[in-house]
Amino acid sequence: QVQLVESGGGLVQAGGSLRLSCAASGIIFSDNAMGWFRQALGKQREFVAEITRGGNTKYSDSVKGRFTISRDNTRKTVYLQMNSLKPEDTAVYYCRASNYRAYWGQGTQVTVSS
Repeated sequence: QVQLVESGGGLVQAGGSLRLSCAASGIIFSDNAMGWFRQALGKQREFVAEITRGGNTKYSDSVKGRFTISRDNTRKTVYLQMNSLKPEDTAVYYCRASNYRAYWGQGTQVTVSS
């Protein structure tokens, strides 16, 4: 059974930092690209960042320079370091594993107060 469990969300003031984690089980972690998406209230889910099996990264323009995605294949965990947070970063953040198919976590709430 595949499980992706996100953690690290919470309430932070604008300008602050959070580090999200997503622990995977039931998949060959190193064979999967790992990504972070987010969904704000009343909006569609949007891409935030991705890291490929080889470690290449990609970011949305809205988070580039502020967020950093990384992975630890030994721990089967992907991270999202979020710095200089803004109120518009408030959303539920989801982890995704993708290879031949995609798997999603349940999400973790990030709230940035102004």
